[in-house]
Amino acid sequence: MLDITQPPARPLIAASILSADFGAMAEDCRDVLSKGADLLHVDVMDGHFVPNLTMGADMIKGIRRHFSDVFLDVHLMVEKPGDYVESFAEAGANLFAFHVEVCKPMLPDGADAGELIRRIRDAGMSPGMVVNPPTSLAQLEQGIGPHLSDLDLALVMSVNPGRSGQAFIPEVLDKTRWLKERISPGTRIEMDGGLNLQTTPKAVAAGADVIVTASALFGSDDRAAVIKAMKAAGA
Repeated sequence: MLDITQPPARPLIAASILSADFGAMAEDCRDVLSKGADLLHVDVMDGHFVPNLTMGADMIKGIRRHFSDVFLDVHLMVEKPGDYVESFAEAGANLFAFHVEVCKPMLPDGADAGELIRRIRDAGMSPGMVVNPPTSLAQLEQGIGPHLSDLDLALVMSVNPGRSGQAFIPEVLDKTRWLKERISPGTRIEMDGGLNLQTTPKAVAAGADVIVTASALFGSDDRAAVIKAMKAAGA
């Protein structure tokens, strides 16, 4: 099993199953893992925080049943992440990442990020926090800054969340650089959205060391070549 707290020599490639064939999920996951993907990225959407509605605990449980030793990186695009901590841990999630935008102080009635991080750790998962493109550096500093030492991963969205296949937003690289200057070696910086062979080098240069790839990987006729090129971005 991958240890997410260990700095990788080259970027880790997280295959986002949002772009996999849902009718052949196990086969598609097995294929990208055999071709070099380091972990699987699971996008959970509640139809409220983002308009789309996607996977939940049953999908995580099904993937875990087929892949007992694969790291499952779960990204919750939901209004109330606290409702899912224990059930996702029981289903087999390794990392539980929630959005700063649904937490205090950005959302006055939102989750307490510190308490949520403690619950995630107590459930046996690694905690992560996520920031969306419109969220400012000042909001990032206020929302994630106090918790950086407690996180195993900080995820910078490089598209507005909710669907795959969107274009990369380069302005988010400033947030990545800000995080890189402040995190400990045991905390990964992940980037998700519009990452392909052209944009991945920019993300890695800014400090990202976990690259989420969806349509660029699952839609390719040569998945091994895509993964190899993305890993080479850190050479």
